[in-house]
Amino acid sequence: MAEQEVLLKVDRLVKYFPIMQGFVFKSHKGDVHAVDDVSFDIFSGETLGLVGESGCGKSTTGRTILQLYRPTSGNVYFKGENLTKMKGESLRKTRKKMQMIFQDPYASLNPRMKISDIIAEPMIIHRTYQGKELKTRVLHLLELVGLNTAFASRYPHEFSGGQRQRIGIARALALDPDLIICDEPIAALDVSVQAQVVNLLEDLQRELKLTYLFIAHDLSMVKHISNRVAVMYLGIIAEKASREELYKNPLHPYTQALLSAVPIPDPVAEEKRRRTILEGDVPSPVDPPSGCRFRTRCPIAQAVCAESRPELREISPGHFVACHLAKL
Repeated sequence: MAEQEVLLKVDRLVKYFPIMQGFVFKSHKGDVHAVDDVSFDIFSGETLGLVGESGCGKSTTGRTILQLYRPTSGNVYFKGENLTKMKGESLRKTRKKMQMIFQDPYASLNPRMKISDIIAEPMIIHRTYQGKELKTRVLHLLELVGLNTAFASRYPHEFSGGQRQRIGIARALALDPDLIICDEPIAALDVSVQAQVVNLLEDLQRELKLTYLFIAHDLSMVKHISNRVAVMYLGIIAEKASREELYKNPLHPYTQALLSAVPIPDPVAEEKRRRTILEGDVPSPVDPPSGCRFRTRCPIAQAVCAESRPELREISPGHFVACHLAKL
């Protein structure tokens, strides 16, 4: 991967949401530390999996990369251009090459619009297709995601969750993007449909040479689709490595705990496996712990963990971990 082109570079990204109090004279009472000093690269043509518990900042990271949320600080480089410095027309043009598949296929489609209009809308806004070419393009996109072209005149409520997510994928493909951020695209779907959608995403990636940031909390599915995996906890990256390395040799206590909870389809191995049970709740992002964010639930925490925040350091080639005590 080291020789590949870096398509997206996230550099010390921070996103805080201010907490305001008062109706007339509002005062700043604090911040929600949603994303706090996150850095990673995504190479052209690969899939980077971003995993963690609900509320750890995964979706906020994805939305801040696309500048749907403006970052508090830090930089996001797409093909070498700094998105955080862009606005107006220059940002709009660059956004054509970055799209998002949203988590909830029921909420992300306008119920008042026909499927053909939903898929055509981004092309109309960016003026990439018009007239007959636009209609042909919409039908082609429906076929590309495995839907009957006769569905073009129907409305979202006439489709199942899996079909709606395919419509969302078709809309994301409308502008020929290079990068697609998949924000838990299978979380709201039945288990029987999840594999179909993931297989579709893989087929489209090979066919269209796409690059994915795949956000999820299902570690088994992330293992299936990702080339590399980054683990988030309370707004920070706890560990980052290739898929094979992370699942074979997790070094951060949080990653170990997550992986120990993934079921194994072998009753004998499952019975012998030692699980890591995390005690307590995830701390509030309004007032995160000092030092290591994970120390309040960590089974091996020591005094140094409260004193200073561990840097994300490279333990072995391509394997990064933010833990004072981690070692090979």
